[in-house]
Amino acid sequence: MIRVLFISLFLLITLEARENPFFPAKGEKDIPYTSNNVKSLEALKRSSITLPSSARIIKKVTIEYANLDASIETKSIILDNSIDWHLPIFISQSYAQTENKTKQIQATSKKIKSIKYKQIASVKYAKFLSSNKTLKVLSKDKIIRNFLLVNPHRIVLDFKRDASLKSYIKENKKGIFTKVRVGNHSGYYRAVIELDGQYRYKMQKISNGYLFKLR
Repeated sequence: MIRVLFISLFLLITLEARENPFFPAKGEKDIPYTSNNVKSLEALKRSSITLPSSARIIKKVTIEYANLDASIETKSIILDNSIDWHLPIFISQSYAQTENKTKQIQATSKKIKSIKYKQIASVKYAKFLSSNKTLKVLSKDKIIRNFLLVNPHRIVLDFKRDASLKSYIKENKKGIFTKVRVGNHSGYYRAVIELDGQYRYKMQKISNGYLFKLR
């Protein structure tokens, strides 16, 4: 009898039992769970981000979000599109606002295309006109040098003429070409056109002067 009790007690000791039935046993996996303490957040309507003046192409957009189990993940979309850094980039979940904004941008684009050149500065031998990102310089004088300087970004133009000009400064703070300065030098006069951000430019000779297209 004692031998039977001893064997039974030994078997009971060696058996693997769960100490607490409310916790998973070995081999079981936890399932994701959510909390009842949900933080009240305002629904996303529309937000925006403005890029620096050096930005020209948007390559990718990445969104970081929180799941129900509070884990953090990201999702990206590849774009590779040209952009205008003057305009903000929007993120929205409102179709109505998105459609209205699209219509506004389209209307603005049509308006920009219809704008004619506006004179922003003028000296005796040259006139400077602008339209969006294009500068038209009307002059009979030949440009012997043109180059770009930074901090701030500005285009420098040297016109061949042995002239006598007084120093000239004209500001245009609301435009892309924010300031025009003209000064006299020996054998040439120099025009410096300051820009509202970082650009490259392409110069084109036209019948009555030059065109400078920013990019």
